[in-house]
Amino acid sequence: MSKRAKTAALFTIGYERAKQPAVFDELRQAKVDVLVDVRAVTASRRPGFSKRQLAAALDEHGIAYVHLQKLGTPAEGRQAARADDIKALWRIFDKHMKSAPAQAQLDELVGLVKTGKRICVMCYCRDASTCHRSHITAAVKDRVRVTVEDLVPPLF
Repeated sequence: MSKRAKTAALFTIGYERAKQPAVFDELRQAKVDVLVDVRAVTASRRPGFSKRQLAAALDEHGIAYVHLQKLGTPAEGRQAARADDIKALWRIFDKHMKSAPAQAQLDELVGLVKTGKRICVMCYCRDASTCHRSHITAAVKDRVRVTVEDLVPPLF
């Protein structure tokens, strides 16, 4: 009788147009243990979402914070997104994901998923399907058995 491999849960969340309490409510309801920030730039105009503020608030809620900067979209990809050139964005991001630094941090993310803790990948975009985090979770799924659930906080 063979043992079936356990399927890990991996969550994603974007904080666009949401307030910090709404995001934290989603994380608590999903029983997230670790929030993995995959933004290249962790400064935010949204109150409570810059790296230090976010990490401190997460700590108060018993959620660990990990920043994997090399899984963020490089500057030229962010420029393509602002120009609404989605094909260029994905081409740039997919090339970036093949780089050694991005692969090392992808390995780190896969390692976190393998711990059995409830991991949530976070960036700005509300819609995961149009966000680079969908490419990240697809890469994780190529390496480990995992289900992905997108958390969507209510709008403010």
